Amino acid sequence: MTDPLKHSYYAATAPERQSRKEIRGDTRCDVAVIGGGFTGLSAALACAERGLSVILVEADHIGFGASGRNGGQLIPGLRWTASELEAEFGAERADALFDLCWRDNRVKARIAKHGIDCDLKTGHLEAAWTPADFGAMRQEADYLARRFGYQSDVVEKADLAHHIATPLYHGGVYDRQGGHFHPLNYALGLAEAAESAGADIWEGQRAYGIRQTAHGLSILTDWADIDARFVIDATDSWIGDVEPDLGRYTVPIMNYNIATAPLPNADELLPGDAAVADSRFVLNYFRLSADKRLIFGGGERYSQTPPRDIAAFVRPFMAEVFPQIADAKIDYGWGGAVAVTMNRLPHIGRRGNVFFAHGFSGHGALVTTLAGELIAEAMAATAERFDVLADLPSKPFPGGKWLRRPLATLGLLWYALRDRLG
Repeated sequence: MTDPLKHSYYAATAPERQSRKEIRGDTRCDVAVIGGGFTGLSAALACAERGLSVILVEADHIGFGASGRNGGQLIPGLRWTASELEAEFGAERADALFDLCWRDNRVKARIAKHGIDCDLKTGHLEAAWTPADFGAMRQEADYLARRFGYQSDVVEKADLAHHIATPLYHGGVYDRQGGHFHPLNYALGLAEAAESAGADIWEGQRAYGIRQTAHGLSILTDWADIDARFVIDATDSWIGDVEPDLGRYTVPIMNYNIATAPLPNADELLPGDAAVADSRFVLNYFRLSADKRLIFGGGERYSQTPPRDIAAFVRPFMAEVFPQIADAKIDYGWGGAVAVTMNRLPHIGRRGNVFFAHGFSGHGALVTTLAGELIAEAMAATAERFDVLADLPSKPFPGGKWLRRPLATLGLLWYALRDRLG
């Protein structure tokens, strides 16, 4: 398999991967984790910290999926606004969701605890594509301050130049609780912390399914059967390969990023060094790397086949936002699948002693670490916080195995068209 990460800025600037022992032969453990992304790694780490024996299997290498390829944006909350959550679920559930997904930044806590070197920066700006979007942002910021005491800065259009050098947007909201980081280095740091806590990590070990046995659970990998008391399925976009019925709850959307060569005017483009995401349905999102490159994500494809030239595909979106660097040299272009649910809320749950978490819908850089830790809590019979996320509603996409993706694509294309029509 060609490694989609090999053309990424993250892979090029990550430390050399440590060699891990190749393990063959059947074995037992307390917890078997499938998937070496943020969710699986944080779950493995949290379980190992509780004294459980843990084996994590990853079909490729740590951070191979979205955790090692995303835009590196740390955006508090969920895809729904806090006011939408309260309107739908009531005040008590909204309070619990807010405490977990806005206030409790487990990523920053893990970085600090384990000394993970991942270029962590403070600040996130949501930029308004239309005046109506800005009005809604202002209203939500006022609601967050009044209802939860959560402070963010409403940025008028005239003041946007303090954050971003483009006239394209109509204002925005700056959230200092957000930020950005090098996601692959964070994943590698979680893996190192999990191993230090006692977890075993097996790379290049594909899981082919979970089965119930007389003694508990078993997963079949390339080289071994692993018997376990608990299994955590953290495969996200690949969850249908392990548990086909769970695959009905998401569809994959292909997303692409580029990284320019280091820019002499980088600080002029983003004077506040915040990450930025705009309010379009098919959004642009961008930030500066530690070595002053612009990392820019834009456009989506609903086919699994990547564009022949990723840089050429993304460049027009970058040039629209920053025409002053329209011809900048692009050193890296990469992409990957984002697992999206119907309602854009994550699908998290438990079936017996099998836990799962997937469908973070492009908003998972913070909540995935939280989800892994909540699974570990639930295994220790403390499921109250886990249930806050597990009780979020979720429905499978219609259309079955063959029509699910085409039908979802039609809906996504409609929303993308609304962007273009303004």
